Amino acid sequence: MDSVAEDAAGPLLIDAATVKDWAATADVVIVGFGMAGACAAIEARAAGASVIIIERTSGCTGSTSAAAGHFYLGGGTAVQQACGFEDSPDEMARYLEAVALDPDHEKIRLYADGSVAHFDWLEAQGVPFDRSYYPQKNVVQPGRECLIWTGNEQVWPYREKAKPAPRGHKVAFDGEEGGGALALRILSERAEAGGATVMADSKVEALVVEDGRVVGARLRRYGEVSHVRANKAVVLAAGGFGQNAEMVAKHVPILKSAYIQGSPYDDGLAIRLGEAAGGAAIHMDEPFLTSPFYPPENLLKGILVNAQGQRFVAEDSYHSRSGIFSAQQPDGVVYLVVDAAIFAYPHFASLTNQSLIDGFETIADMEKGLNLPDGSLQRTMADYNAHAAEGEDPSFHKYPKWLKPLDEGPFAAFDLSFGRAVYTGFTLGGLKVSANGEVLTGTGAAVPGLYAAGACASNIAQDSNGYASGTCLGEASFFGRRAGRHAATLA
Repeated sequence: MDSVAEDAAGPLLIDAATVKDWAATADVVIVGFGMAGACAAIEARAAGASVIIIERTSGCTGSTSAAAGHFYLGGGTAVQQACGFEDSPDEMARYLEAVALDPDHEKIRLYADGSVAHFDWLEAQGVPFDRSYYPQKNVVQPGRECLIWTGNEQVWPYREKAKPAPRGHKVAFDGEEGGGALALRILSERAEAGGATVMADSKVEALVVEDGRVVGARLRRYGEVSHVRANKAVVLAAGGFGQNAEMVAKHVPILKSAYIQGSPYDDGLAIRLGEAAGGAAIHMDEPFLTSPFYPPENLLKGILVNAQGQRFVAEDSYHSRSGIFSAQQPDGVVYLVVDAAIFAYPHFASLTNQSLIDGFETIADMEKGLNLPDGSLQRTMADYNAHAAEGEDPSFHKYPKWLKPLDEGPFAAFDLSFGRAVYTGFTLGGLKVSANGEVLTGTGAAVPGLYAAGACASNIAQDSNGYASGTCLGEASFFGRRAGRHAATLA
């Protein structure tokens, strides 16, 4: 380890020999009190370890507090069973492996096999889930409904690789926002009630190392510097790096043209601390990116075309899959084409600036109005309509439910172009960690005394193409628990 690794604000690692006194000591010191940190604290305390949580804000904030409250869980949860859906750990694992950019088979298997028990654990902590199903294609349920399709389970080719099942479990909360905040409040209260000590309004500035092992952290609170010792381990759970302009420009420059979701404190500090201690970061160039054009779900029957007048993705894809494909088109130019039978304004159009360009009497008129190559859109539409009339889509295999000839004029085009429409995103890369949350070096060795979970670690969520709503909260809570439990059992 490089004991003099530095950040713009100073060294990220300091030698324990330079620490004159320790302000506090615990078996496990957790940096960050979001979803991963709260779950790590609960399990570390349950395993008998003393716990100190260092939180930069006054508490119960972070990116989780802005989330709708989806947990991606399956394998036959109580909600799936109550709503009549069959699922199994095997099918869930097959799906996650099929959509993963770089599938970690051990983690996926653990997550799928432990999904039902994890759902039961969340409920046992007091997180509420109704036994209800929302059948429409939507970004988030408008009410308390729990179960929803939140990924690409029914999208080709994934529907052929694993039996589809809905796995998005939304916390029982009325409205499109607030479920994440409710879950976090409940879990953070459980952590404190279980005996975890919270040091709020405190920023960790460096990790403390001794003989090659992470043994604590230096923090600053209201200008005063102090040190907290970890007898067993430090768990990093302090978010991603979306609010660090320099890191975004270096790793995921595409997000510079997007509205980045997350906490103001998603500055990548946890990742930089882990790297300074010898850990490796992976998938740093992969974002989540979206500009959803549904609901209403009927718009999925339209087609997305690029500047060549060609389709490029199955329109019934989960919105971050169609979003990343759209952003990667030449010059970012993308149009949603619909006919009079399915015309509607996208629900989020006012937020995403997906403007209606115009109505056109014919496809030839639209082609000219959009400055597309001569004959391109007409050929695309003729081919699409001929196959849709037969219930087929040989080019992209859109699910038959969303197939219909677009032949009822007038026709309309919405501008979904990247750089003109508003795209929203967040970072997905993070520290390389074991299934137990140990921070790993580039060669796969564990950094002694250091763990990571949540958005600063890379686990199941790896890229926009394979993402499903609920993956972040699901993996943060699941692997946060594993990190807390494993750290608590160190000698």
